[in-house]
Amino acid sequence: MSPRHSLTVSADDPEERPGRGGVVRDVVRPGLVVGALGVVFGDIGTSPIYSLQTLFSPDDPHPVPVTTGNVYGVVSLVFWSVTVVVTVTYVFLAMRADNDGEGGIMALIGLVRRGGGGGRGRRTAAVLAALGVFGAALFFGDSMITPAISVLSAVEGLEVVEPKLHEWIVPVTAVIILALFLVQRRGTEAVGRAFGPVMIVWFTAIGALGVNGITGHPEILRALSPTYALGFFFGHFHIAFFALAAVVLAVTGAEALYADMGHFGRRSITRGWLFLVFPALMLNYFGQGAEILGDPAKISSPFFLLVPGWGRLPMVLLATVATVIASQAVITGAYSVASQAVQLGYLPRLRITHTSESERGQIYVPWINWLLLVSVLTLVFAFRTSTRLAFAYGMAVTATITTTTLLFFYVARSQWRTPRWLVVPGAVLLLTVDLLFLAANFTKLLHGAWLPLLIGLTAFTVMTTWRRGRKIVTARRREREGPLLGFVERLRAARPPKVVTVPGTAVFLNRGKETAPLAMRANVERNHVRHEHVVVVSLETEPVPRVPDGERTVIDALGDPDDGITHVTARYGYMEDRDVPALLATLTPEQTEGELELDDATYFLSKIELRRGPEPTMAPWRLRLFIATSYLTADAADHFGLPRERTVVMGSRIDI
Repeated sequence: MSPRHSLTVSADDPEERPGRGGVVRDVVRPGLVVGALGVVFGDIGTSPIYSLQTLFSPDDPHPVPVTTGNVYGVVSLVFWSVTVVVTVTYVFLAMRADNDGEGGIMALIGLVRRGGGGGRGRRTAAVLAALGVFGAALFFGDSMITPAISVLSAVEGLEVVEPKLHEWIVPVTAVIILALFLVQRRGTEAVGRAFGPVMIVWFTAIGALGVNGITGHPEILRALSPTYALGFFFGHFHIAFFALAAVVLAVTGAEALYADMGHFGRRSITRGWLFLVFPALMLNYFGQGAEILGDPAKISSPFFLLVPGWGRLPMVLLATVATVIASQAVITGAYSVASQAVQLGYLPRLRITHTSESERGQIYVPWINWLLLVSVLTLVFAFRTSTRLAFAYGMAVTATITTTTLLFFYVARSQWRTPRWLVVPGAVLLLTVDLLFLAANFTKLLHGAWLPLLIGLTAFTVMTTWRRGRKIVTARRREREGPLLGFVERLRAARPPKVVTVPGTAVFLNRGKETAPLAMRANVERNHVRHEHVVVVSLETEPVPRVPDGERTVIDALGDPDDGITHVTARYGYMEDRDVPALLATLTPEQTEGELELDDATYFLSKIELRRGPEPTMAPWRLRLFIATSYLTADAADHFGLPRERTVVMGSRIDI
């Protein structure tokens, strides 16, 4: 859930608010609104293709009978669900909880961790942060299901155009998905420019189709009244409760509005939603409801049957393009969530490629890409129809929405000091709605809803296991490395021929300032040499997206400003890249106790080999999982921007 595209713009219509690193500017420009339409709303914008179809589908284990009252009730329920969940929860509330301008569930985790305090507050923050990590883990399930259901539902329009094309739906879907993932390594910069205009055409088209349907049966507009939604829900609870599991399909993609806030701004996303996307979606849903009122047989594919016969094939093509755009947004979102999880210590270093020189938010993570490809194709061939896949879809969405709502109200109360009398009723109302959706989706557990839960639990287990294992390894390394200050003092006292000082600059990467790098210790104890200039660099990740340049580094002479040994602590946000040579180039000779020869500097890394010790620190299965996950770790030289030809790796073994 996180960045898709970054845009650099001038402040044309700024809204300023205080942030950790200064002032966060929220600007509104036509280009930003168009960009948001192409990236942010792709997922929720394609929901009309399959939402009402699933509600009335006879394949559903709890289908809604097609009666006039039920059609009014369902359409009204969709309208008010989108209004409450998307407009109120996300647009009006959650998007105000930004982490220095960034949004999304990972940003909320950062806010919770920053404001945890001590004692009971810290424990509460830790529990909620873990819950947030589970919500982020569920997003990986969402990113697998979205491309499958979106593209599949669009290609199913071929069957409406020509029933004989039914057998081609799955193969065509598979080819489109395969092509989509194969082009990921090229980046989306060029394609991204076309996303906005295409989605404007899409929303205009589905809105116009909705108007056409409504004119045939304008009485459907009665469903705007909440009395129809409430009457359907309480008057036919045995039907309406189960229907919620399909109604939630209309709000899929709501998290994207929040997650992309840092790249397009809250006001741009809000305007795009309120002035185009929301009206277009509602017109289309009401138009589909009107068509079903006129001909109940149209429940088989109300979206495409709303289109005149001459326009169905073009609409299938437009829908396919729109679903590919929706899939692209979710795929790149998975890359970003994985990248942020790496920086926050929940995943090992993964190889990350930047696909744009000008837009830093566009990244490509090969391991995540191929995992998604295999998973999405498996879902397509296993479920074969969008209706069956829809049963699995809602679980991940509702769980993430519920988590976001809970974390938001915690932040509102604990950090904003919002009065309890305002927080409690709002939290009760919105969480009741979210929990009803979540409970309804549990009724689909045996029909596919287990899938996103399994994916989420698997991802959550991997992430929490890695974080715990990493803490254990860090503690064992600390024991092995010993205090840095003591080691440096002994090094100063050493005299040739025991330790020889050689010309040049050596840079050692280390996890902190308290201990001596294993590579530095091995270089002295085994090679009996030290360099004229030694810089120990520790990289710290703060629970904020970015750290201002003025707060980036802390320099420590380690007790002697003339011995040529310096420690540098570099602080980064969880959305920033680490480039150690570029960082060192910003330091002055006064800070580093002399001029660093960066063009010829040697970089030292400590490579750790993990093995099971005689007294395991974790359950055997979890230990095996941690060690297996460690093999995914990307090359450190690439990750930290080190010149490979001048990087020395020195190994060590640690028992865990």
